[in-house]
Amino acid sequence: MSDIGLKITNNSKHIAQPQTFESTKTPKEKAKLAKAAQDFESMLTSMMLKSMNQTTGGMFGEGSFGGDYFDTIFETKIASFISEKKSLGLADMIYKKVIGEDLDMNKIKQEMQSENTKSIKIEASKAIKNEAINDSVSISPSKGSVDRLSKFDDIITKASESYNIDKNLIRSVILTESAANPKALSKANAKGLMQLIDSTASDMNVKNVWNPEDNIFGGSKYLSKMLEKYDGDIEKSLAAYNAGPGNVEKYDGVPPFEETKNYINRVKGYMKYWENEL
Repeated sequence: MSDIGLKITNNSKHIAQPQTFESTKTPKEKAKLAKAAQDFESMLTSMMLKSMNQTTGGMFGEGSFGGDYFDTIFETKIASFISEKKSLGLADMIYKKVIGEDLDMNKIKQEMQSENTKSIKIEASKAIKNEAINDSVSISPSKGSVDRLSKFDDIITKASESYNIDKNLIRSVILTESAANPKALSKANAKGLMQLIDSTASDMNVKNVWNPEDNIFGGSKYLSKMLEKYDGDIEKSLAAYNAGPGNVEKYDGVPPFEETKNYINRVKGYMKYWENEL
């Protein structure tokens, strides 16, 4: 295969309008793009060196023993060194064009470390959550409430899939909140299957709080936000659903309210019941 001759009069011309793509902008994606941009710069630099060496007979002179082999090694090493030292700045230009940020490998490494730490915390929270549910005592709901709840099973399934929440958690909250009565109304003016107050229903864009589907989707959406807020900690999320996130923040965890503690235990007890039923 013959060597490729490369003539460059304007270094920026070849990447003035690079093809962009929709980046997730996660630290992992940023690291991949940075590596690809640096590899591209290194490859282009190597081609430039090869093109220049063709006019001089190579770094070791024409006819030297093993000159072609060593030329290739030196060209690659020098190209990598130039790329790492950002002498041309092509990798930076590509990265900024796509991501919209300056290429900073130290920053990317810190972001990846932070993301990994967060993932570990979330997994730990999930483990604690599962342990808490497994340690709870099963509570059997009345036959009437189970029969009523079964009428909304399709809606619950859709809400579970839409907001990535365990179907049994939605079921258990509904049983605890209203015993699956779509017309339930509390003294605090909480309404429907998942006992939504007017402000929460409005925030979750619930059009008709008395409509079972609207109510279940609104309650599930709010519950999913609490689970996200507290990194999957089911007890804190349920406490926020029952007593409000303000009280969870105030007491740095489940507030010392008997009503809230009983509420959490009841939901967990129903979840244990549904797990045993499967």
